Amino acid sequence: MMTRRAALAFSPQFEKIFRGWGKPKDSDKTSLGLKEALTVGIANAVQFLGKPDGYFRNELVKILLPPQFKNAERAMRMAGLSNVMDQFVLSMNRAAETAAPYAKEIFVGAIKEITFDDARRILTGGDTAATEFFKGKTTSKLTDLFKPIVQKAMSEVGVTKQYQTLVSRLKMIPFVKTETLDLDHYVVGRAMDGLFYTLGEEEKRIRLNPAARVTSLLKEVFGNLKR
Repeated sequence: MMTRRAALAFSPQFEKIFRGWGKPKDSDKTSLGLKEALTVGIANAVQFLGKPDGYFRNELVKILLPPQFKNAERAMRMAGLSNVMDQFVLSMNRAAETAAPYAKEIFVGAIKEITFDDARRILTGGDTAATEFFKGKTTSKLTDLFKPIVQKAMSEVGVTKQYQTLVSRLKMIPFVKTETLDLDHYVVGRAMDGLFYTLGEEEKRIRLNPAARVTSLLKEVFGNLKR
């Protein structure tokens, strides 16, 4: 990742670039280039995550047992509940994988709201500056839109059923407390975390790897950001 010192070292070059892009049509390229980078990144992230094992086999984004169960995990496994817990974890990841493709349209809609000034600041930021800006500005709205999609997917793959089975079995273990869990909130949150993390990795690729700039606009805009 680009350090703060490195970013400052390049700032005169960036200023020169943006002075040269003073005309409206050139300024539009800055904004359009960033939006296109995010659109490409989201398409790749969704394609990667929205398939069987997209979440489940990726340890960086895999949805794990909720914290409410961590203290009791050892007791549950000793009580023979390993398979029940494993099925619960699998079902949560399957729900995220099922819902991920629907995120593309939601995310692309939010990208349209990025202004030229936003784009200029983001392009001169760190390797995941666009993702972090996008995350900070849109998480609440995107979560509201994404939540019913994840809930539907959870119903289809049986997340709630697996959760209820786990809780009922847990209550049978002496001296083990069961804590309240907002299952919808947990799965939606972890699914969104995985999407933003993967988008950030895609943004890095576009910034750092010329081969990842798959359109002429990306080549032109990001080609000016020499490192």
